[in-house]
Amino acid sequence: MGGSAGIWGPSSISSAQLAIHEVNSRDGIGGQPVAPLFLNSDDSAAGALEHEVAALLEEQSIQAIVGMNVSSVRQRLNKVVRGRVPYIYTPLYEGNEHSPNVFAIGETPADQLQPAIRHLSRRLRVRRWALVGNDYVWPRTSHAVARASIAESGGTVTFDGYVPFGLNDAEWLVERIARTRAEIVLISLVGQDAVEFNRAFGQMDLDRRIFRFSTAMEENILMATGAENTKRLFAASSYFSSLATPENEEFKERYRAIHAGHPPALNALGQSLYEGIHFYSAMHEHRERGLNGPVRYRSARAGSFYSNDRKDMTIYLSRADGHNFSIIDKLP
Repeated sequence: MGGSAGIWGPSSISSAQLAIHEVNSRDGIGGQPVAPLFLNSDDSAAGALEHEVAALLEEQSIQAIVGMNVSSVRQRLNKVVRGRVPYIYTPLYEGNEHSPNVFAIGETPADQLQPAIRHLSRRLRVRRWALVGNDYVWPRTSHAVARASIAESGGTVTFDGYVPFGLNDAEWLVERIARTRAEIVLISLVGQDAVEFNRAFGQMDLDRRIFRFSTAMEENILMATGAENTKRLFAASSYFSSLATPENEEFKERYRAIHAGHPPALNALGQSLYEGIHFYSAMHEHRERGLNGPVRYRSARAGSFYSNDRKDMTIYLSRADGHNFSIIDKLP
């Protein structure tokens, strides 16, 4: 609800509220209604979050955690939770999460980065890549995967840099990347930090000659960046609000119906919290009935969960079109 990732808070809460309404309309989970407790998972406030979660667990006040937060917070919470309740971790992440009772349902670099880099290298005929991200586990692990994929596609990395959360002045970073003569930039910056970077990038007219690509760019970032600064910007994700599928069209109708007026923008990060709640409900039923095989749960992107290492979901490549994304292709 704060910090660099705070831009995703309203969309995440509003999506969760829809999921809770739907679950409770069907007799809740195990016959009990879902009663949500929303906690701020800002990286800079992780200490307070750890103490709060620890107290709730000691009091046996919570039965599960459904988290849309950065991986550094997840790793800290894992040490507090210690598998005592299910922890459903919803956003894209770096992979390799095998802590007990933790279910990571989002995309990994193998799902998004590898096919996207191959596709963009061919489509845009780019070879010189710059990589920039926040200084924590997801960008660093993602960039290791990216470097291997770039090399396999015949490209080179001209820059690989990391900055702390809270990028208030991005011009120096953009200038430094520009001096490397990169043809495309992989942006692994979180929320508002990505906004600041993209604004500076566009205002310095680098979008005229350098492409941008991200696996964490979504509709709120586009709106905050400004349409004039989103040219030649690509994103890969398993969900975009513009996705023209029956599941998503129905999801958007239900979302607008429960939130009168103008609800927060739908995006991959918010939708992930929606499906995280439905995943927990489906997993609970799965266990109660002693079922085997994948967990299939209600979602706007129609995914199935086998394990943290295997999920069935379609990845889409999109290009920014003002404040929206135009889907270009499905990635193999």
